[in-house]
Amino acid sequence: MYNLPDPDRQPEFYSSVPFKRLLAWIIDTFLVLLMCLVAVLLTVFVGAFFFGVLWIVLSFCYRVVTMANGSATWGMRFVGIEFRTADGNQFDLPMALAHTAGYTVSIALPILQVISIVMMLTGARGQGLTDAVLGTVALNRRSELRA
Repeated sequence: MYNLPDPDRQPEFYSSVPFKRLLAWIIDTFLVLLMCLVAVLLTVFVGAFFFGVLWIVLSFCYRVVTMANGSATWGMRFVGIEFRTADGNQFDLPMALAHTAGYTVSIALPILQVISIVMMLTGARGQGLTDAVLGTVALNRRSELRA
């Protein structure tokens, strides 16, 4: 089914990935907050009235653009992880859109986010709900493993 590293024979690809995903999420959340604050300032504080919508739009765009151009957000790159498709390829634009849409739905419905977190912490590949549906996985970057 997967053309990805086997978690039993190559556990180094999956080592600490759930924790690294948490750290990446914190970093990405901070970056989106900074983008939102800049947008509020640039709109002479009009953006403050639509902060929730501004957050969703900027977060969605940030995640799609960064994942389509390197298979990882800036936070993920900082902690040394990247996403791969079931074929082992990096994300392209349609996969980045699909994954971000799944993430956005999971964030909007807390029960889905809880299920996703439990799946990441208990599955051999550390896949969340969106990952399992799309057949994607977060891995330690190959360049990080050589160092």
